Amino acid sequence: MKLIFLLLLLAGSTSSFHLDLSGRQATLPPEALTTEASPTEAKSRFAMLDDVRLLANGLLQLGQSLREFVHKTKAQINDIFQKLNIFDRSFYQLSVVTSEIKEEEEELKKTTNILKANNDEIRNLSLEINSKINNIMQERTQLQSQVGSLEERLKGLSQSVVPADQLSEITTLKEVIEAQEKTISNLLQAVKEQHEQLDHQKVKIKNLEDKLSYDNFQDTTDKLVDSDHSAAMFEYLPRNSTGLDTNDLPVDCSELSNKGETNSGIYAIKPNHSEPFYVYCEMGSDGASIVLQRRTDSSLDFDQTWEMYEKGFGDLEKDFWLGLKKIHSITQLRAYILRIDVEDWKEEKHWAEYSFLVEGPSKDYTLHISHIEGDLPDVMTNITGAKFSTKDRNNNFCSSDCARSCTGGWWFNVCSETNLNGKYFWLRAKGRSARRKGIQWKPGTGSLYSFKMTKLSLQTASATDNAN
Repeated sequence: MKLIFLLLLLAGSTSSFHLDLSGRQATLPPEALTTEASPTEAKSRFAMLDDVRLLANGLLQLGQSLREFVHKTKAQINDIFQKLNIFDRSFYQLSVVTSEIKEEEEELKKTTNILKANNDEIRNLSLEINSKINNIMQERTQLQSQVGSLEERLKGLSQSVVPADQLSEITTLKEVIEAQEKTISNLLQAVKEQHEQLDHQKVKIKNLEDKLSYDNFQDTTDKLVDSDHSAAMFEYLPRNSTGLDTNDLPVDCSELSNKGETNSGIYAIKPNHSEPFYVYCEMGSDGASIVLQRRTDSSLDFDQTWEMYEKGFGDLEKDFWLGLKKIHSITQLRAYILRIDVEDWKEEKHWAEYSFLVEGPSKDYTLHISHIEGDLPDVMTNITGAKFSTKDRNNNFCSSDCARSCTGGWWFNVCSETNLNGKYFWLRAKGRSARRKGIQWKPGTGSLYSFKMTKLSLQTASATDNAN
């Protein structure tokens, strides 16, 4: 509006005054040179110069405003490009995960088809064996009838000497009968083994079909959120749901390793005085460990309620929290070592080991921990004796709500900046308030570590001592 007003003033006064592009006074018309300018004209001329100066100042202010607007626009465009880059990277990772899932699904389908074909062959073989056994049983019946007739003949000849040819026939028949009985016993044993193999094949096929149905149920977007099936993995198992007697289940992963299991994966265990439940067992050359927590990306929100942290949440094959009730029941079984593995945003890996014990729900899962070794600075010893806290249940020593200000559930002690269940940032968070909400490890007054990967696992103390 100021610029339009100045232009109108200038247009109204240009009938008697002109400026060239360099800002100097233009040449007056000839009649103006011959006529002396009146005082009113001189005064009007100076007023027009002031208007020009005012117009110039307005143009300068307009130019500065335009420059500031351009800078702000550039900053907004740069911010949009950064967000687009993050989205492209997330979409690429999602595409990679989807392709891997499809490849695994195809392999499982091929394996299932092979097992079904083998099952059909074994079933046909079993039918042939049963047919042969029926034939042998008929022959045995015929032989028994022949032996009976010979016995009747022997009774009639009991008063006389039995001819040598009859004795030879009787001996031969007895040998044939014994051979037939031995053959029948071998066939029965073979049938028993075949039935056992069939049962084993049926169990494998059922497991593969269950896994296929689970993989088909998960679509691409469901990989980034909790699914009903994943939630079911954290429920306690009803009795005989695994097809085995619950007393036959191992108490932990180390018992599986001692029985010869070498593949890492999901297994059902039953610690003492607990219902059976699923865990992820990580098998290694130094023994087996139970994974309590794993974080690799931002697909799972760890800012959960007290109920969820007690029960457990996530996907046992990806990111998850096992559950405070299960962790408590495991640590009551025997002495365990807690191992913490992390990776920071410089792709440097660190670790630490602690003696570890968690009390029960009546004590709000109080933590008892003591440092053993590792290249991470010790910060967990300072929080021994702390109770677990979440956003809806504050049990820390100070009055402020640490779980809300730091996010996630953890054993907070006077709102320390150590929290492995905080918010996942794709890059290292900037600013103290943002870092307090992230996955971090701060040793007192030392440098703060910000992580992009964490894993908490339990290993029996005896296995750890043997490995060392």
